[in-house]
Amino acid sequence: MDKLVIEGGRRIVGEIRVDGAKNAALPLLAATLLAPGTHRLENVPDLRDTRTMLRLLASFGVEWEREPGGALLLNSDRVENFEASYDLVKTMRASVLVLGPLLARLGRARVSLPGGCAIGARPIDFHTAGLAALGADFDLDAGYVDGRAARLTGNTVYFDIPSVTGTENILMAAVRARGTTVIKNAAREPEIGNLIDMLTGMGARIKGRGSDILEVEGVDELGPASVRIIPDRIETGTFMLAAAATGGELRINGCSPQHLPALIEKLRRAGVKVDQGDDWILVARDGGDITAVDVKTMPYPGFPTDLQAQFMALMTLARGTSVITETIFENRFMHVAELRRLGADISIDGHSAVVRGRKNLRGANVMATDLRASASLVIAGLVADGVTEISRIYHLDRGYAGLEKKLARAGAVIRRESE
Repeated sequence: MDKLVIEGGRRIVGEIRVDGAKNAALPLLAATLLAPGTHRLENVPDLRDTRTMLRLLASFGVEWEREPGGALLLNSDRVENFEASYDLVKTMRASVLVLGPLLARLGRARVSLPGGCAIGARPIDFHTAGLAALGADFDLDAGYVDGRAARLTGNTVYFDIPSVTGTENILMAAVRARGTTVIKNAAREPEIGNLIDMLTGMGARIKGRGSDILEVEGVDELGPASVRIIPDRIETGTFMLAAAATGGELRINGCSPQHLPALIEKLRRAGVKVDQGDDWILVARDGGDITAVDVKTMPYPGFPTDLQAQFMALMTLARGTSVITETIFENRFMHVAELRRLGADISIDGHSAVVRGRKNLRGANVMATDLRASASLVIAGLVADGVTEISRIYHLDRGYAGLEKKLARAGAVIRRESE
């Protein structure tokens, strides 16, 4: 098992290029199950989660290879198996995304209840209820969700709370359903727009891209598509916060600034300089104090829950007191105990964390509890006095490709070691 060793106190300076978005790549990979033929996906990040999804697709009969330029070619002519085993999905909650495509194409899907980060219940009720509205029947059998549908039929699906993966699953099922499906209170994240681009490229008819009401007119046949994965806005935000925390100056290339409106606003209010172009962001802090800023996570375009932990790491150094409120996942403050080990002054009050900024943190041995918590500990370690060792970084590898290498090229003293 690997760990990260960080010698703090170095500014993050230079340029970094971000990879494709994990949270866009996973549903697009699942969508290849919908239609036979060879699909082509560009900018797919090489992550633990994407490798798991590729193994899962292979278990259904999808054959894939990587082009010399890095694009993935996925042939889904022979999709026959409909069972996603526990051994494959136990580490990745996004495996539930195969439910909709398998039901649409094969009329059957048997998927083990998924695993992943322990940041909250994240029930799959949104998925099964929405698919049931389209005519699917479900049984829970020995830890598996077993679904059947002779032919899906369009209907109105309403989400009480916008669900990203729920919206994606219903979209992928609805494109092959008979008639029209209307998804109300749909999630509006950029990753859903990326999926809609792929589905329309396959021949789907979808209206309302970018809104909370999506209208899908089902079609009898779909074909293969070629699409590029959007840049990872969470990786982008993580590097922005690392530069701000260390008082550095970092240009992030290959990103989409328009996907991070809430973070950019909060950083500017905190006293960080942020400039941007079509596909780059420049973050700079000249050594001045960081001002405490309150944050409340919300569905897009609000502040992303996936950047809450990283922003908290920045606020541990701010002048004043900030209140960070988590509204998406109930267990997403597990990083607080580890930040305290580094000297942070944080108290929990229900769904809010009260962060009292300090002049400095100090290095310590800490343990990653989930994917984004891992990133917050890296940011804290970059600014802490002395050496910080972060264990259980397999969480980090689920969502960041070579994070320590990118940071090292920008001035960090950080290395991966075996424990």
